[in-house]
Amino acid sequence: MDGWLAALKRRAELRAKAGLARELRPRGPAGGVVDLAGNDYLGLSVHPEVIAAAQRALTEYGLGATGSRLVRGSTDAHHELEKELAAWMGAEAALVYSSGYLANLGAVRALVQPRTVLISDAHNHASLIDGCRISGAETVVTPHGDVSAVADALAAAGGRQAVVVTESIFSVDGDLAPLPALHAVARQYGALLLVDDAHALGVLGPDGAGGVAAAGLTGEPDVVVTATLSKSLGAAGGVVAGPAALARHLVDTGRTFIFDTAPPPAVVAGALSALRLARAADPLRSELRQRADDAVRRLRATGFEVSTPDGAVISVTAPGPEEAVAWAAACRERGVAVGCFRPPSTPDSRARLRLTLNAGVPRVDFDRALDVIVECAP
Repeated sequence: MDGWLAALKRRAELRAKAGLARELRPRGPAGGVVDLAGNDYLGLSVHPEVIAAAQRALTEYGLGATGSRLVRGSTDAHHELEKELAAWMGAEAALVYSSGYLANLGAVRALVQPRTVLISDAHNHASLIDGCRISGAETVVTPHGDVSAVADALAAAGGRQAVVVTESIFSVDGDLAPLPALHAVARQYGALLLVDDAHALGVLGPDGAGGVAAAGLTGEPDVVVTATLSKSLGAAGGVVAGPAALARHLVDTGRTFIFDTAPPPAVVAGALSALRLARAADPLRSELRQRADDAVRRLRATGFEVSTPDGAVISVTAPGPEEAVAWAAACRERGVAVGCFRPPSTPDSRARLRLTLNAGVPRVDFDRALDVIVECAP
């Protein structure tokens, strides 16, 4: 009867031996570190207006939504947030989910019909990968950022309905997908383009409207956009934005929307306040750009292999998984939190530190954090 537990323990031992064991590390409310690991790019999670809006909603509605969106979970705040997200992202309609992960699962499934082919970038986030798998559709994985390979896959589809699936800013290395070229080739073959804008919304584009807006694809009828509310908006939840008919379809048939408890009203109200601040946050976006440039210049000057960031995500290659873990731990001991990515979480079997910039971190702390990263290198 305990054979399955023994198998799990053995697998855990093998992961630990390979340097792939993970650990949950609780933190206090103050954090106590310089945060270059979270995704609060504009520092809005602690903005006084955001907190005040969440507190008002907490008092008015209570702790939870108490039900799914179709039962008791939809509040005025949910509908107002969807309205303003659609306007910001330039879509006919937007639908809010309790997480970006569920938004991606729901969006991919909604775009699949019998015989649909999905063309997925090799560096796509796990939620997009899982969406492709759960959909049951044939999936062709193309080399990262390779528009020619996407065109070849679409041509090989032989006229079947197809969906090109990509992130805008990729979550591991922080590079930007060639969205205009991907859209052009998708349109050539009558395919749809699904873009996860999670790491670009609030960071790129006019008024921070995202990578799709920066690429000039706002409101295109063959483009569907997903995003999370947990990064630049500093909240929690996800969104699917696109034609009104898609939103209607998701409300009627989308299992990850219908059968999931709605995001709490306090979180939604905070996200709505953050959205309004993010639209007017061009100075913060300029600061992120300057910090990204400074970090890359400093780290490359020390000899590190560093990605060229198009947003606020920077990848620094580590010699291997164990070295990456030790590097991140040494930084943490000196008061700097950095991300640590290693296989199987990385798409190319390469271990790295991932630095995510936060415009709310004081500049002096940011500069000191770069010193610590250099000094703690293996």
